[in-house]
Amino acid sequence: MVTLVTEKLVYERPRSLDSVATHYCPGCTHGTAHRLVAEVLDELNLREKAILVASVGCSVFAYNYFDIDACEAAHGRAPAMATGVKRVHPDKFVFTYQGDGDLASIGMGEIIHAAARGEKISVIFVNNAIYGMTGGQMAPTTLAGQKTTSSPLGRDVALTGQPMRMAELLGSLPGTVYAVRRSLHDARHVIQAKKAITTAFEAQLKGLGFSIVELLSSCPTNWGLDPCDALDWVRDNMVPYYPLGDFKVAEELQTKRGRG
Repeated sequence: MVTLVTEKLVYERPRSLDSVATHYCPGCTHGTAHRLVAEVLDELNLREKAILVASVGCSVFAYNYFDIDACEAAHGRAPAMATGVKRVHPDKFVFTYQGDGDLASIGMGEIIHAAARGEKISVIFVNNAIYGMTGGQMAPTTLAGQKTTSSPLGRDVALTGQPMRMAELLGSLPGTVYAVRRSLHDARHVIQAKKAITTAFEAQLKGLGFSIVELLSSCPTNWGLDPCDALDWVRDNMVPYYPLGDFKVAEELQTKRGRG
């Protein structure tokens, strides 16, 4: 007697993600974030109309990893470039992919004013509490007491101020329709992050205004931790200061709260 076994495909590369090796360090969760974005682009049938605006930072080569139209902005200027692209091509889906050094430091003016104007763009904001690409210096999101190459004794908030909570700040602006924070430190939270990205992208498709998803991410290399310990560090140190949750959800998106 012959028993036929039917195989079910449960995992494959998203069409919006190129089949290439990335430059990210082992254990970095930028790869996870890329995967989620690509899955959502596929599921919402956005690949042919999407335009990515890449930032300067660890994600500087993001345009090589997504199989969509993309362009590179000067350091911190991704929201300004995305504004121009969206206004010239209002029928396109335009999003930025930015790190904390890019978005919350040199690009603070651009992100604040894009949100204040209610630009119809979406932002994926990867927060790993450090400058990853340039050597591990202190970022606006570096935690109090956290050691970096430019704060070897730990961040002194009396000198440098408190870490910036960007999701809350941007959520306070009238032009923002969706501002949330999620994390990538375990499978359950990765699933929640994907749902939030879906809702943020749908906000743009509905023409509602500015949307942002902040993702807490690990940086094993610059933190001096192995990949597993780095994920635990996100859970134990970043989440308490950067609480996960929704900080602005427009009424038109309220039905997505259970999903996003």
